[in-house]
Formats: sequence, structure tokens, C-alpha cells
Amino acid sequence: MISRSHLSIVVMLGSVWGLSEAALGMGLQSCASLVSGSLMTGVALFFIATSWVVTRRIFGVALLIIIASLFKMFDALLLSLPIRHGAIGNPIFAFFMEGIAFLILVMIFKQTFKRKKSGQALLGGTSAFAAAGLFPLVRFATGIPACVYPGTSIPLSIYFAPLAIVFSLFTVPLGFRAGERLKEKAFQQNEQKRPKIMNHLISPAILFVCLAIATLIRQF
Repeated sequence: MISRSHLSIVVMLGSVWGLSEAALGMGLQSCASLVSGSLMTGVALFFIATSWVVTRRIFGVALLIIIASLFKMFDALLLSLPIRHGAIGNPIFAFFMEGIAFLILVMIFKQTFKRKKSGQALLGGTSAFAAAGLFPLVRFATGIPACVYPGTSIPLSIYFAPLAIVFSLFTVPLGFRAGERLKEKAFQQNEQKRPKIMNHLISPAILFVCLAIATLIRQF
């Protein structure tokens, strides 16, 4: 079971991640802008790692990815694009590949990654490597092939995989640290005598604020 406070944290994390994806995708109607997808792999793994530490459950990471995907679908609505469009469906596929890569590796090598920052960095790098390698399969999921580097037939995820790996070496340990801090905050709030409903209202408020900001972004 996952506590309500931890679920609230996941909702907030998913909202902020979804907003960051919408902000990065501003003006993008098809392919990622060269390195942007690889950088966002590191960002995605930060949020995935944070949610994993907070919940220690596959469901927690799955919920995070679903929320971020719903933001992408909301973006499709604002842009009047079909969900299977390359600017929508392909990033959603990337979210799931990043989550699957992280979860498989953390399950297999959980003792290695548990405490040491070096192990967490290795988790980040290997997750980014696996996600980059899996992403070209997107054509079988959405029917739209992965974007390639200009003048080549190499998918951007493969071409810029070294950048995603290096960036994730730092973002995943940061995600582990952020997750521990958020768990401590949640515990402290639960111990306080103020009405707990106040704690549970924070996450939906952040969700709606992020949706409002994403809407405003698409107006300019």
C-alpha cells in the first residue's frame, strides 16, 4: 500500500514533469530539437527516481508516467493534434521506455543502487542507455519513426545517447536525494496537528496550476 501523502507527492511530481515537457515542447510540432530529447531523458529519470524513492512501488512510478502522459495528451488537445502525432505519441512512448528501463534495472540490482551515490549514478547511466536503445521501437507503437540526425539515418536518441547517459549520471542521484527529502517532509507534516486535509489539497492545487500554466504557454 502507498500512503496518501506519498501519492500526493507523486501527483505533484508528475504535474511538474508534465509541465516541463510542455514548456520544452513549445513550438515543436514534430521532431525533438536535436539534443532536447536526450536532455529530457535525464529530467525524466530524475522524476522517476524521486517517485521510486518516495513510494518504493512500481505503481508509484507508473502513476507518475501516466500523469506526465496525460499532460502530453492535454497538450495535443491545445494544439489540435492527434495523440498518435509524432510530437505527442513518441514522447509518451519515451516516458514508458524510461520507466521500464529504470524499474527493471533497480529491481535486478537494487542492493547495488540502494545507498551509494556511485551506484545511483550507474543506475542513471544504464537506464538512459537502455531507454535510448529502446526508443527506435517507437515506430511499432505509434507508426511514426524516431527522428533522425540531419543527413544520417541514425535516430536522435542513439546519436545523442552519450549526452543522455552523462546527464543521467547526475540527475538520478539527485532524484534519490530529493525523494528522501520529500519523504521526510511528508512524515513531518503527518506528525503535525494541523488538519491533514490541508496536506492533501496541495497536490491537486499544484496539478491545476501546472495545467493552467501549460495552457498559457500554448497561447503565445
